[in-house]
Amino acid sequence: MVAKRKNRISMLLLILCSIGLVFTYLTINVDPRFYDFAMMLRRPKMIGMILAAFCIGTASIAFQSVINNYIVTPCLLGMNSLYILTNTVVAFTLGTYHPMFMNANVSFITNVVIMSVAATIIYGFMFRVTNYNVLYVLLSGTVMATLFGSISSSLMRMIDPNEYLTLQANLIAGFNNVNSDIIVMAVAMIVATIVLFYRDIKLLDVITLGKNQAINLGVDYDKTISRILLAVAIFISIATALVGPISFLGLILANVARQMFLTFKHSYLMMGSFLVGVVILLFGQTLIEHVFNFSTVISVFINLFGGGYFLYLIVKNKGA
Repeated sequence: MVAKRKNRISMLLLILCSIGLVFTYLTINVDPRFYDFAMMLRRPKMIGMILAAFCIGTASIAFQSVINNYIVTPCLLGMNSLYILTNTVVAFTLGTYHPMFMNANVSFITNVVIMSVAATIIYGFMFRVTNYNVLYVLLSGTVMATLFGSISSSLMRMIDPNEYLTLQANLIAGFNNVNSDIIVMAVAMIVATIVLFYRDIKLLDVITLGKNQAINLGVDYDKTISRILLAVAIFISIATALVGPISFLGLILANVARQMFLTFKHSYLMMGSFLVGVVILLFGQTLIEHVFNFSTVISVFINLFGGGYFLYLIVKNKGA
């Protein structure tokens, strides 16, 4: 009873903080004479942050529950490295002035399709040949992330210096140039993914009981796990293609949510992780724009504090 009350209070506080930060971000330092212009710039960025928080937060909770480890993130599947490789190959072969690179809509669709299809083929194959062994799939993801990174680094060394600078600017995660058309496509893809995998995601409460218990309760464990990981890959693909790679954001969101909510119900955990993401991203972007005057990007702070938080979690759970 006490835990349920604490969860409700935590959820209410996160909702109020999210609403307050949305209002603050949209209205801070806005001249009434240029209100419409300010909203035209800020609304897409705000929606982009909300979508990124939803995709990364829910995907991280689902991924950790499937793996049964709270200090891992979906970036272990190599999605960030694949995103960097995709953009590097396009810049190297076609140039940074090609529509596939410069056009935000084409670039978004290309990245999502390539990452989703690659994840489906690679991890679907790995699941079959390893008899649905999740640890082998994780190891394969780590190896492929290293491979993708090595190929990207090799291509970057051969690329034209001017195009290299353009490529680097494109690979840094941020919300300063979110296209409204991209947001529409991202929302459509998110809704489609939820509809396709809703039944599997609902089984996460049972999946966390363990393989034998889940099978005894009538769950097709192996196929459910593979579909959940596919949904995770799609969510991470959308978020990465929308704002760029943010390695430690999922780790922060999932673990803060688990500390705030004393429950194993994924409806609470996923919503909590999403709201924590909204608070962190909106607060961080407000600081970037109005304190640091766009001199840096939010991914720098997230990776900096996320790395420290990761070390804290390792030390904290060393005896677990």
